[in-house]
Amino acid sequence: MFDGFTPEHLALLRGAGVPAAWPRGGVLMRQGEPADRAVLIETGVVKIVSESANGYVSLLALRGVHDLIGEFGCLDDTVRSASVVAMRPVHGFVIAAPRFCALMEENGPLALAILRSVINRLRHADDQRAALGSSTAVVRVAQVLLELSERHGTPAPRWAPKARHLKLTQQELASAAGTSRESVVRTLRELHQRELVETARGAIVVLDPEGLEWWEPEGD
Repeated sequence: MFDGFTPEHLALLRGAGVPAAWPRGGVLMRQGEPADRAVLIETGVVKIVSESANGYVSLLALRGVHDLIGEFGCLDDTVRSASVVAMRPVHGFVIAAPRFCALMEENGPLALAILRSVINRLRHADDQRAALGSSTAVVRVAQVLLELSERHGTPAPRWAPKARHLKLTQQELASAAGTSRESVVRTLRELHQRELVETARGAIVVLDPEGLEWWEPEGD
């Protein structure tokens, strides 16, 4: 199982890159553009989104501190299949595609760590699809909300001792859970009644992560 890059791996990636910063809403990578760089995130959170021909935007994933993004495109020399947008101010290191590929050729342990990272993401995506595919829309919303808040939420003790504040819109949550915004609204309403979540503008606060983990919707 991949447990993250070691300090030595992170040092190699930083040394190969150039420091950069993006404000909230800044685009790190844009769908359809050449895949000319990878980025190591040092601080902040980004969302990876894909826009279909009819204009529908799907939330594919969130990434945070010490995650590497854009490596797929660097390795197979294609255009971007998705855009990467800063959800909070982001600092990181930009690694040009030729330097990134050379770094992997020069350093076997780092290349293996990157490969394990890619495999871990693919396995997680497969597991998530399998789990969500057998769940109702309401359960999918709760499961995705819990996972995203644990991975990318920030502590919000002013709401509750173990609360997690997640910068995510209801439409983005619907996209991540593979359901409609109406289903998200209904689910959040029930979770609010159970005092498990609160909603804020452009954000959702999970008040009781443990309670949300064990929550079962009415009628199930």
